[in-house]
Amino acid sequence: MADREPVAPANEVQHPPPDDEQLAVAAGVFALLADQTRLHVLWLLAQGEADVSQLTEASGAARPAVSQHLAKLRLAGLVQARRDGRRAVYSLRDGHLRRLVLEALSHADHQVSGKPWHT
Repeated sequence: MADREPVAPANEVQHPPPDDEQLAVAAGVFALLADQTRLHVLWLLAQGEADVSQLTEASGAARPAVSQHLAKLRLAGLVQARRDGRRAVYSLRDGHLRRLVLEALSHADHQVSGKPWHT
């Protein structure tokens, strides 16, 4: 069996410093997450794909508002749509965004509920 180098724990993994373009793109993602309705829609899509009617019902937001938020999210490349007959079915573009949304809401849960923080 060949010798393997030990793998550093996740909290010790070194990431290269981000460049200006990466920082700008990340800041843009966070700006899109800063809207409560948009964040709710993204959380719903983190659970699985859905159409505008399903997202409207589950979020409690007005249909035109959900459609506008989805348009912004599509334009930013955060969600994608596929046609299913006459309806568009939306999903998150990638797992990174799913984890980001879930982590942000988990962080908020700790802050709101007073649960102990993870280290």
